[in-house]
Amino acid sequence: MEDTIRMSLAEVRATALAALAAQGFSPAHAEAIANTVTMAERDECRHHGLFRMAFYVNALRAGQASPDAVPTLSDLAPGVVKVDAHGGFSPLALEVGHQPLAERARSQGIAALAVNNALNVAALWPEVERLAEEGLVAFAYVSAIPYVAPAGGIKPLFGTNPMAFAWPRANHPPLVFDQASSASARGEIQIRLRDGKALPEGWAIGPDGQPTTDPKVALAGAQLPFGGHKGSCIALMVELLAGPLVGDVLSYEAGERDKANTGAPCGGELVIAIDPLRCMAGGNREAQLAHGEKLFERLLEQEGARLPSDRRYEARKRTAVEGVLVPRSLHETLQDFCAGKGAAKLAAYEGDMLLHEQQSKSAKA
Repeated sequence: MEDTIRMSLAEVRATALAALAAQGFSPAHAEAIANTVTMAERDECRHHGLFRMAFYVNALRAGQASPDAVPTLSDLAPGVVKVDAHGGFSPLALEVGHQPLAERARSQGIAALAVNNALNVAALWPEVERLAEEGLVAFAYVSAIPYVAPAGGIKPLFGTNPMAFAWPRANHPPLVFDQASSASARGEIQIRLRDGKALPEGWAIGPDGQPTTDPKVALAGAQLPFGGHKGSCIALMVELLAGPLVGDVLSYEAGERDKANTGAPCGGELVIAIDPLRCMAGGNREAQLAHGEKLFERLLEQEGARLPSDRRYEARKRTAVEGVLVPRSLHETLQDFCAGKGAAKLAAYEGDMLLHEQQSKSAKA
């Protein structure tokens, strides 16, 4: 097992913040990204935590990400707002759009946020969880770079195309799920490559279209949608919602734009918020939530069943006290980033995953 360093969550945030600032991100972008990275580590969602720092830095060094773009907010309709990220990473754009979206959902009953021109390598659950904490039901959809073959095909076309959903609860944290439409997130394969672990069957195929459990071969080939044609249809839906619907690119177009092969797609995201009180005559929030709790109670009566996000919430309690374990090699990379270095170290750590992406795309081209 690789040597590890234990870090408190405060240290995770401070290190991420210092590294991003040293690499040239503005204070606003550095804080938004550091918050997102820390939340992922807090919930033991490691493939979206400190692991992703190299992706932020690589995109900036390649000239594909703006370090200081100021997101701009505009109204498209009474229930639709837009945030243009202007080539910056998505966390700051989502922070800018959060409150206007929530306000319009309460005003109109349902509202949508279209995020455009944003680089996104983060999880989706933070934006929907924030909305549910304010009593709203929320959805989010984002596409990616083409990594996933459609059902029956062998060539990457779709992104991993995650979707997230959040439902508010009384006296409990919101129910939240965030899942890719592929059998696994891209980061899960990259982490298994880093750790020298095989993939479960059904996650990916190699360039020859044959099933593989080798993460290196998988990164050179294509990921598979979950559930065959069912996951493929959901990936197709996400492509349309996060691309043409909001006036942004499809996954394969985002891949074509990623000239430096950074693995950080620039495109759109759709976030939808619904005010439960406006969805039924004489809306009664307490009754609505209590009705939902009946379903959760029935679900939890079954041995082995659990609610989505419960595992993350348990991790949240644990990491607040114990902190998190970070591979020593990653910790060293972060220290180099804090010192304004990183290019050489990048090639030795997460950079090897990015190198695989670059080689794979060059071979396919």
